[in-house]
Amino acid sequence: MKALTWHGKRDVRVDEVPSKSGDARVVLVTGASSGIGRATAHALARRGERLVLVSRSADILEQVRQECMSHGAADVLVRPTDVGDGAAMDQVFDRAVERFGRVDGVVHAAAVLAYGRFEDVPSAVFDKTVRTNVTGTANVARSALRVFKQQGGGRLVVVGSVLGKMTSAFMSPYATSKWAVHGLVRTLQIEARKTPGISVSLVSPGGVNTPIYDQAGSYTGHVGQPPPPVEAPEKIADGIVRALDRPRREISMGLANPVMVLGFRSLPAVFDVLVTPLMRWAGQSRRRVAPNPGNVMEPKGDGAAVHGQWPRRLFN
Repeated sequence: MKALTWHGKRDVRVDEVPSKSGDARVVLVTGASSGIGRATAHALARRGERLVLVSRSADILEQVRQECMSHGAADVLVRPTDVGDGAAMDQVFDRAVERFGRVDGVVHAAAVLAYGRFEDVPSAVFDKTVRTNVTGTANVARSALRVFKQQGGGRLVVVGSVLGKMTSAFMSPYATSKWAVHGLVRTLQIEARKTPGISVSLVSPGGVNTPIYDQAGSYTGHVGQPPPPVEAPEKIADGIVRALDRPRREISMGLANPVMVLGFRSLPAVFDVLVTPLMRWAGQSRRRVAPNPGNVMEPKGDGAAVHGQWPRRLFN
C-alpha cells in the first residue's frame, strides 16, 4: 500500500500549500453542500487533493463538485447520502476505495439544528437531530475506522461545537447531540492509542457565518442567528485542514469559547440567570417565522452556500 502523505507546514495558510500530483490525498468530507463542509472542500481543492463529497442533496453536491474542480482538485467523487444511514455510509467508503484505492482523511461536518424550548420541539424533530448529529457521527467514524485499519492508517476530523462543553436555552436537540459527539470523539481518541497510524481530532467552533441558522428548524417564533463574535467559515476550514496535517486532540475556534465555557462551569448560578436573555438577544434574530422543522427532516436546497447573512458581525 502506498504510504500516507501529509503536509506539515504551520506557518502558511492551509489552502496555499498545493499537493504534488503524485501525493494528493484522498479526503472524504460530509456536510459538503453548505457552510463549514463546503468551505473545507474548497480549501482542500485548492491544495489539489482528491475529494469524496457527501451530503443529502444531489443537486447541490454537483455544484460543489464543479466549484472544487475549478479550484484545482485532482478529482472529485460525489455521493448523495444521509449520514444517519450506516449501511449507506459503508457503501460510500467502499465506493471511495474502489475509485481512489484508499481514504487518507475524513472530515465529518454534517449536522442539523433546531431551536425551541424542549417541550415545544416535536419529538420527531428532536430524534432526527440526534440521529443525524450523533448516530451520523458514529456511522462515519465506524466506516472510517474500518477502512483506516484495512489500509494501515488515516485521519478523522470531527466538527463539534462549543455547545458540546456548555449549553443554552432553546437548543436542547443540538446541545444534547454535541455533548454526545464530544463524548464519542474523546472515547475514540483514547482507543486510537492502540491503533498506530490512526488519529482522531475534534474541531470546536463557536458562532460561524454559515447558512445553518437560516436552514434550522425553529419553534421560538424567530429565525436563529450566530452569537458574536462570528467567525468566517474559511477560518474554521483552515483549522480543519491543519488537523488533517497535524492531528490534535482538539482545536477550539472562537474568541468567546473559553469565556462561555468558564462561565458555564465556574459560575453556574450566574450563567443560568444570564443565558436565556442573552440567547434571546444574541442567538435569535428579529425575523419572525412560523414553527417549522427547517432542514432537519429533509434537505432544503434554498440557501445552501458557504456563507450566511451575518458578515457585519464578524470579528476576525
